[in-house]
Amino acid sequence: MANMYFTEEHELFRESLKDFLQKEVVPHIDKWEETGHIERFIWKKFGDMGYFGIAYPEAYGGLDLDIFYTVIWLEELQKINSGGFAAAMWAHTFLAMTHLSKEGDETIKQNYLTPSIAGDKIGCLCITEPFGGSDVAGMRSTAIKDGDYYILNGSKTFITNGVYSDYLIVAAKTNPELGNKGMSIFVVDRDVKGISATKLDKLGWRASDTGEIAFDNVKIPAANLMGDEGKGFAYIMQHFALERLVMGVNAHARAEFALDYAKQYIAERQAFGQPINKFQVLRHSVADMATEIEVCKVFNYTIAKRLGDGEYVVKEATMSKLKSTKMADQVIYDCLQLLGGYGYMEEYPLARLLRDSRLGPIGGGTSEILREIIAKMVIDNKQYKPAT
Repeated sequence: MANMYFTEEHELFRESLKDFLQKEVVPHIDKWEETGHIERFIWKKFGDMGYFGIAYPEAYGGLDLDIFYTVIWLEELQKINSGGFAAAMWAHTFLAMTHLSKEGDETIKQNYLTPSIAGDKIGCLCITEPFGGSDVAGMRSTAIKDGDYYILNGSKTFITNGVYSDYLIVAAKTNPELGNKGMSIFVVDRDVKGISATKLDKLGWRASDTGEIAFDNVKIPAANLMGDEGKGFAYIMQHFALERLVMGVNAHARAEFALDYAKQYIAERQAFGQPINKFQVLRHSVADMATEIEVCKVFNYTIAKRLGDGEYVVKEATMSKLKSTKMADQVIYDCLQLLGGYGYMEEYPLARLLRDSRLGPIGGGTSEILREIIAKMVIDNKQYKPAT
């Protein structure tokens, strides 16, 4: 099945990426997990290698490669056992930069997208609010027009790269009385007066800087509005399909990593005079996990192909995240069990994997919200359409 989507060039890219990650990233992971701060040098190395520009136009320094290079990049980032590092990379690349590419004008692209691809600037996407959670339409942050500026007030939370990024893609209501039809998107420089950020202490994703951000009468030049005023909600909804597929791919990849590790462990671990992978109960558990992973992986590849072909796959991407993140949590839980007491030890990878994976059914839309979105489409025949 993989050969339907991956060429020899794809596989060469995968091997090159694996080598890069092992040499340049893995030696630093434990330090970044402890400090919660990914040092700037690695961002620049990613930029120099072209990894931030895989999906972006050559005019801004990108490589404009097909979507399966992105899939490979996501999969391999999950297999170095730091969900936080992976999140920081893909949140910059596919949350912040997607809005720059799709809604930014030429000046914004030159000033923000080009240096983001080069690894010289780091971005974050600010949507979730302390009192809103998954209720994007209910956000309270406002950006009220005042001459040549918008005045931004409000707060955001659970923002990946929210502390150390150089710029913020911020959603706020420019016409609060219009509800979600009064929402707009801006790019805001980190050093503008009135912005403050607090790092949050998390169960997992320890390497990434997740922040709560406050905006106090922040003056945003009107030129920093992205796209049309009032269309912010439609832009956000449109890009959720990519974010959810990203999280679905992440999930099948980390589950595969966990199972590969567990298979190696049970092949080497001896009990009652033989390797424990000879015991039927464990063999059948592995068979079940391998089946679940393969089902999700093949589904995710199919949706990636359709997304790459320009289809609006909001329903299928939502299903991808819902199913794959639940699967990954269960597989990693069961793999930890295969290791027995060692699975509970920090020196083995399953403990961190278990913590990191748990964010899957929460971030990017909780599983509860995703089920309601799917229900609206399959029961109420609701149609979601791209922003125009």
